Amino acid sequence: MGNNFSEFELYSLLKEQDTKLWDEYVSHPFVCQIGTGTLTRECFQRYLGQDYLFLIHFARAYGLAAYKSDNINDIRVAANAMIAIIDKEISLHLEYCQSWGLYKDHLESLDELTATIAYTRYVLEKGLQGDLVDLFVALAPCIIGYSEIGIRLANDPNTNLDNNPYSSWIAMYSGEEYQRVAMQHAKTLDRLWVERAGQKRFDKLRKTFSQAVRLEINFWQMGLDGNL
Repeated sequence: MGNNFSEFELYSLLKEQDTKLWDEYVSHPFVCQIGTGTLTRECFQRYLGQDYLFLIHFARAYGLAAYKSDNINDIRVAANAMIAIIDKEISLHLEYCQSWGLYKDHLESLDELTATIAYTRYVLEKGLQGDLVDLFVALAPCIIGYSEIGIRLANDPNTNLDNNPYSSWIAMYSGEEYQRVAMQHAKTLDRLWVERAGQKRFDKLRKTFSQAVRLEINFWQMGLDGNL
């Protein structure tokens, strides 16, 4: 599987506005070191801990999406996504964290680092100020970006898949289940783009997308150097 999401109009337009910035995100040193297996355990543990806190706010974002919806189908999409995070993704993340020596009590006692606060609150702010299009655009670099990163790492000849402690992370984000999640988000973006936005709102959405990408880059950097 090697989809680059080029069939989806809005996502493609947003990403193409600043390909250099996008490359900084998907080819960040944190990502490259996951691919080669050289990322330190400490860095990955820091990332995993903050990612747990991130997931909690992710669930809140879909709760907000339900509130911002004006029809039962959009409410159902948002509610199902929130339930999936609460009932499945967080449990799977906790299980994965345990394999890295991070247990629930420890994760729940962690302080949010600035990079975590910045991106999660930015997403919620965009949803509160705007509508579903604004919210889903702010979420896109994370949801779709991770799928692109997973595919890129899985197909990169420089990736070490045999003796790599992060091979299961690569497999998860390059796998069919996560790719379906990302494809659905891209599809929903296009539908909302037609129903609620259109070209007249593109400049504003582009700025939202670019800022979200920068905040994702900071999240990777937090994993590397632990900046507060």
